Amino acid sequence: QLDYELTPYQKRAAKELVSYLKQHQDVLVYAATGAGKTEITMAAIESYLREGKKVGVAIARRQVVLEIRDRMAKAFPTLDVIAVCEGHTRKVDGDLIVCTMHQLYRYYRTFDLLILDEVDAFPYYGNEVLEAIAHHSCQGEKVYLSATPDRKMKQQVKEGKLKQIQLFCRPHGKDLIVPKVYCLPKIGQRIMLFFLIYRNGKENVPLLVFVPRIAQAHTMAKFYSLVAHCKAISSQSTNRDLLMEQFRNNEFQVLFTTTLLERGITIPGVDVCVVDGEHSVFSEASLIQIFGRVGRSITKPDGNAWFLCTHSVASIKNCVATICYMNAKKQEEDKE
Repeated sequence: QLDYELTPYQKRAAKELVSYLKQHQDVLVYAATGAGKTEITMAAIESYLREGKKVGVAIARRQVVLEIRDRMAKAFPTLDVIAVCEGHTRKVDGDLIVCTMHQLYRYYRTFDLLILDEVDAFPYYGNEVLEAIAHHSCQGEKVYLSATPDRKMKQQVKEGKLKQIQLFCRPHGKDLIVPKVYCLPKIGQRIMLFFLIYRNGKENVPLLVFVPRIAQAHTMAKFYSLVAHCKAISSQSTNRDLLMEQFRNNEFQVLFTTTLLERGITIPGVDVCVVDGEHSVFSEASLIQIFGRVGRSITKPDGNAWFLCTHSVASIKNCVATICYMNAKKQEEDKE
């Protein structure tokens, strides 16, 4: 039971997914951030549950587990949908299980369908132990969801070991926002950030600023508070939920952050700026996720995205190229 109708692109992808799974094929869903990966899996979940089969959804991060559990419970109101993660381990069996990757150790050969979300993210990415645990928890088909599949998965698609479904169109139908790249010395980046903060303040547009280090986020938030109301959030923040609620409610203008917020958040109308973009902490996958925060909302599908860096490295170039590729593929589908 959904409160909205899937787009034609989502319906086509959902139908294709069910078809591949009926052929006992594992599937990679390669989709842009905000395109609705979760929504297109629901028909497949329903199909397996109607046959009395066991379905699990495994996700990298605890907060997203709780969010997806709530969405699944709303979509399947007659079922017992449970979350299994830190703080939620008293009950570990239900009609539909949503868990963190680590919790899959509880479910040896349990699932007929296992959906693995954010497979490009820590802690699953490159972790052979977690890959093995996921493999042993599933006795049927697996669906991998990713906006940034790695070379290994792309090679499996080429070899026919994985079927691939692409979904690059967001529900509002607009193109993904392509970030603008500005190569400037450090002082130039700081000055430009000053003007971006001032600009967004005048237009009352929220701004997320990503920086490489925790200390840098807090220091810059204090400094730029001379221009606008700024705060910082990181893995060390004890009031993360409160800060995010205040930011969503427009109680302050600018939020400095680390890669903590690269995934799983939607702030309607937000602009995004990456400072010191050449830093090694910003991988191609990380950057694609970061700029995927822009233009996600159906009511506010537009926005701005900026790279501030001393020089353009491979991760920056590849990020821009991948977003442009997704937009080109979407436009091809539009013509069809």
